[in-house]
Amino acid sequence: MKKYEGLFILNVSNKEEEINDAIEAVSKEIVALGGKIETVQRLERHPFARVRNKKITSGYYVNILFQCSPAVIAQIKSRFALKEEVLRVMFVAAPENASPETKPVETAA
Repeated sequence: MKKYEGLFILNVSNKEEEINDAIEAVSKEIVALGGKIETVQRLERHPFARVRNKKITSGYYVNILFQCSPAVIAQIKSRFALKEEVLRVMFVAAPENASPETKPVETAA
């Protein structure tokens, strides 16, 4: 299994219950396809720089670090393309030692 980082832009209101339900639905979908969730980072709501639809001008950003086999990524992308609550999604391969708590080390000059 390989480690991936997925950035999800969700179409939800600012209600905490709706945000939690959408994150849980995304997580369940990844697990159902054989993935293993490591961490979920909530990145708040942000306005879009380029608006496609005048009714939707912002989205709630969530970063999920998970493990799955490389063949499953295409299936996950196609599943989320059909979900109304997921506006956009992007996956990148995460380094093996990736952790949201790690901070860059400063060197003395």
